[in-house]
Amino acid sequence: MLIAIGGRGYYQEWGKKPIEINPGDIINIPANVKHWHGAAKDSWFSHLAIEIEGVQTENVWLEEVSDEDYNKLK
Repeated sequence: MLIAIGGRGYYQEWGKKPIEINPGDIINIPANVKHWHGAAKDSWFSHLAIEIEGVQTENVWLEEVSDEDYNKLK
């Protein structure tokens, strides 16, 4: 789970469109869903990340978001 607390960012699940994240937004990320999240190009972004207890819910870091994909965001 992500809770945005400052700045402006994006969250994107694999194969879906990116979602803008602003302070107060909460993103529930189901276990084993490939995704990325980070700051918008023109902003900083601060968030709380909470791992909810469950089966096979560990975090796995994957490849970086390409500059091409990142630069398409507003």
